[in-house]
Amino acid sequence: MSVLEITGLHVSVEDKEILRGVDLTVRSGETHAIMGPNGSGKSTLAYSVAGHPKYTVTSGRITLDGEDVLAMTVDERARAGLFLAMQYPVEVPGVTVSNFLRSAATAVRGEAPKLRTWVKEVRTEMSDLEMDPTFAERNVNEGFSGGEKKRHEILQMALLKPKIAILDETDSGLDVDALRTVSEGVNRARAGGDLGMLLITHYTRILRYITPDFVHVMSAGRIVESGGADLAAQLESEGYTRFGGGDGGEGTPGADGVEPAEHGRVLPGVGAGGA
Repeated sequence: MSVLEITGLHVSVEDKEILRGVDLTVRSGETHAIMGPNGSGKSTLAYSVAGHPKYTVTSGRITLDGEDVLAMTVDERARAGLFLAMQYPVEVPGVTVSNFLRSAATAVRGEAPKLRTWVKEVRTEMSDLEMDPTFAERNVNEGFSGGEKKRHEILQMALLKPKIAILDETDSGLDVDALRTVSEGVNRARAGGDLGMLLITHYTRILRYITPDFVHVMSAGRIVESGGADLAAQLESEGYTRFGGGDGGEGTPGADGVEPAEHGRVLPGVGAGGA
């Protein structure tokens, strides 16, 4: 069993404190939903765990299976088993999806996948996500629709098989059909019971497809309430007003102090991808 443990985490961006003492533990087989209004610190938490350089951890600890995550570089975090699906995936011109995926898998697994089995594995996962086979020869995220970008994020997660996956507003920008397909991909990854998941969202619509074990409300940089899946239903009917926050709209740029389009990921041997 793997355990991601976050203790007393304080994080600043350009000397502005965003997280003000976050405590959270995610174990293998558990799905935790983090909900809250814009600006509450949800994405800051995700990118701090992943190691984005614009986020400065001023105090607190993050460990994965007892190992100090904060002492790891971004690529070391990916190799250790952390994965981040971004809200705003970046384009990587000149790098095809197929080359990117194999390079990422090689970096994380420590050796290149055998080509014959790898091709079959990729095709199977793409078929499950209702992705056209020609998608593999397109440049990473270049000209992708919102649904294609999110499918690609879940494809990476399925192939890299992390210990802990953080999904940052994966439901944003998806129509009903794309949301269903992406959610089914997430549920397949969860089915084995080995994956711990932190699912960040504003709204409950994705939670109709992916049932969380725990729901946490974040406000003003802290987790202010935790409960089961019924807490999400309560939030849908009551909103975030009692926690001191409104809803500024889904996907508001810069809500956590950094323009989301600037969020990038670096994997060993890859320019940007799934850390």
